[in-house]
Amino acid sequence: MRCVLYLMSYLLYFIRVRGSKQMNALQCARYVYRTEGIRGFYRGLTASYAGISETIICFVIYEGLKKNLEEMHLSAGNSSAGEKTTANFLGLMFAAAFSKGCASCIAYPHEVIRTRLREEGSKYKTFCQTARLVAREEGYAAFYRGLLAQLFRQIPNTAIVLSTYELLVYFLRDKPK
Repeated sequence: MRCVLYLMSYLLYFIRVRGSKQMNALQCARYVYRTEGIRGFYRGLTASYAGISETIICFVIYEGLKKNLEEMHLSAGNSSAGEKTTANFLGLMFAAAFSKGCASCIAYPHEVIRTRLREEGSKYKTFCQTARLVAREEGYAAFYRGLLAQLFRQIPNTAIVLSTYELLVYFLRDKPK
């Protein structure tokens, strides 16, 4: 908590020192259009497309783990077919967390590149040029700066979303009478 308060106070100080004023969404859109034209709204779009790979990796791993969990559940013969227990949903939650963690670690460099491309007035122009420049100037470790914060934010979110989805599918599925 102390760290969050420190960070917030630093950001407020930085904003006051630079003399910039806060903008709402419309003012921000006008500013981008005025300074960079219509192309300014599409900065980092190629890196965002590369981000689709993270979702693909996450779902491939998750579906594989889900299939293995179902096979383990059926081979154990603990309950009747189609019946879910708390352990099933906890297993799915852990499968979602693990798959998101793996996917984030594999695909995280696109986040760094996308962020660099969106910097105002930066030297970064294209996806490949940004990747080369970051690697040359800062080393390959720079592609993983901020990964831990990303994992702390994304893993619980994905675990909750996917297990909630599975729970809803279970409740909405037609059950034999």
